[in-house]
Amino acid sequence: MREKLLALAALQKVDTEVAALKKNADGYPKDIGELEKQLAVAKAAVDAERTKFDELEKQKLTLEQTIVEDRDKVKKWEGRLTEQRSTREYSALAREIDIAKKGQQTMAEEVIELGRQATIQREVVRAKDAEFKEKSKGLVEKIDALKQKLAAAEAAVKALDGDRESAAKAVDATLLKRYDVVRKKRMPAMSPLVPPGVCKGCGMNVRAQFYNTLVASKGVETCPSCSRIVYAQEVLEEPATK
Repeated sequence: MREKLLALAALQKVDTEVAALKKNADGYPKDIGELEKQLAVAKAAVDAERTKFDELEKQKLTLEQTIVEDRDKVKKWEGRLTEQRSTREYSALAREIDIAKKGQQTMAEEVIELGRQATIQREVVRAKDAEFKEKSKGLVEKIDALKQKLAAAEAAVKALDGDRESAAKAVDATLLKRYDVVRKKRMPAMSPLVPPGVCKGCGMNVRAQFYNTLVASKGVETCPSCSRIVYAQEVLEEPATK
């Protein structure tokens, strides 16, 4: 029985290592996600400022194009002034030309103001972009480091999977089946009972008769408290020749 317990202990050692690796790696995806979210928020802030700048430039360009079109229109109207047959028609066209020129002046002032705002906004974009580059550098480094840790943990688990397969083959089939059932609920699945009958898995005391019987039989039982597979600790401490 000692050899069977040693084989199962070896298997549990591998499973414990795998569980520890997975537990450490469990938080990596969440941490990576949080960092990527921070990166996206920082980028969105830059994009928002750049959109404001682009909108100002678009408004300025639209006004400039409108002014050019209005000037061409006014030139045509001015050319038609001498063609007017009556004073009334002349005055009406002259009034339209005056209104158009005043409108051009207003738009020209708006173009200047938009240019001023665009200049200020350009600096805001540059500052935000520089801030983003600095922040993103640190975030990307952290993300890459976590991804490397995650990849290393996954590689280590994959390597241990091979070790587990070999270790499992050395375990008694009936004992392995029993172990796997408990393992799905809690780890470690197998725990020693230490004198005077304390389960190291849950810390509870078993009945003296239960413990004494287990010591005498050198076998395995189920802990009445935590349902782990239990054995007397001294069984594995005995030399193999005994």
